[in-house]
Amino acid sequence: MNGTIRVGNLFGIPFYIHPSWFLVFGLVTWSYSSGLLAQFPQLSGGLALLLGAMTALLLFASVVAHELGHSFVALRQGIDVKSITLFIFGGLANLEKESKTPGGAFWIAIAGPLVSLLLCGIVTIIGVTTPVSGPLAAVLGVLATVNLALALFNLIPGLPLDGGNVLKALVWKITGNPYKGVTFASRVGQVFGWVAIASGILPLVFFGSAANFWNLLIGFFLLQNAGNAAQFARVQAKLDGLTAADVVTSNSPVISANLTLREFADEQILHKQDWKRFLVTDDAGQLVGAVTLDDLRKIPTTLWTETQVKEIIRPVAASTTVQSDQPLLEVIQLLEQQKLSALAVIRENGVLVGILEKAAIIQLLQGQAVTNPA
Repeated sequence: MNGTIRVGNLFGIPFYIHPSWFLVFGLVTWSYSSGLLAQFPQLSGGLALLLGAMTALLLFASVVAHELGHSFVALRQGIDVKSITLFIFGGLANLEKESKTPGGAFWIAIAGPLVSLLLCGIVTIIGVTTPVSGPLAAVLGVLATVNLALALFNLIPGLPLDGGNVLKALVWKITGNPYKGVTFASRVGQVFGWVAIASGILPLVFFGSAANFWNLLIGFFLLQNAGNAAQFARVQAKLDGLTAADVVTSNSPVISANLTLREFADEQILHKQDWKRFLVTDDAGQLVGAVTLDDLRKIPTTLWTETQVKEIIRPVAASTTVQSDQPLLEVIQLLEQQKLSALAVIRENGVLVGILEKAAIIQLLQGQAVTNPA
């Protein structure tokens, strides 16, 4: 997935590391080992490097714990967690879907910062109540501080940060519209993105200082992801309430299993020459399979009048069919996950409604009428 490396599972959740993580790990190790050497000159270079690497691993373990906080709450709500990924800006828990209620969305969002605050408290208590001193005490201090910073930074009320998701849930609760929540929180996220970019550029322009260069990267990250969230919300709002049946292509390529191949060729192919695959139904209108032009060509034309379509049909995989009342947003996810361009739409009793094409959904989003293929 986008060049990431799978390194195992965490409580049954696939765990990935993006290559950018190794760069950050190296920088954090070098930075903290240098700081420890400056603070404790008696340390050897090797031990300082080891402590720096340990600190880096503990910090990233804190990020993982933060994401597990989101994940466990999502799992309790029946939402599958597809993966947890570490990358240059921290971590990301990839959830199967959104919560069904604003309250559920709020608790998923706030769980990560709460875990970070809890870790900050635990590490602080350990540092205060135990006789740990010297470099190990410094490592504990860094760990507590970073967990506090992780919680506070993520509580900034703008998407894609956790605080943005909290704000989204609150606006959703007030307005009753989840898409208004996403739109509002996305705009706030974009504002914070521009603020971060300005805080990185202005010192560079006026003072020649690149000390805030990291702010510049974070700003671009916030801008891009907040903009993507807003765009996705607009798409969701446009498709909300629509089902698979609403986007079925009119005059779909559907034929009867009882047709002879000659009738099939004469009645369908000559008039629907752009279709390469046809869905086949029985007398009750239920989907029984599919046939392609290649299947037809394999039969000698001299046998077309005595051969019926049902003799050459192929089964249709259940994964390429959807129920007519299935929400269109779920259908889009299915198309993307399975890399499909079309799906057969059936009713609960198996009766075929027609074919749903990815192109028809794109036309719908563009405000055009759904038409037959050109």
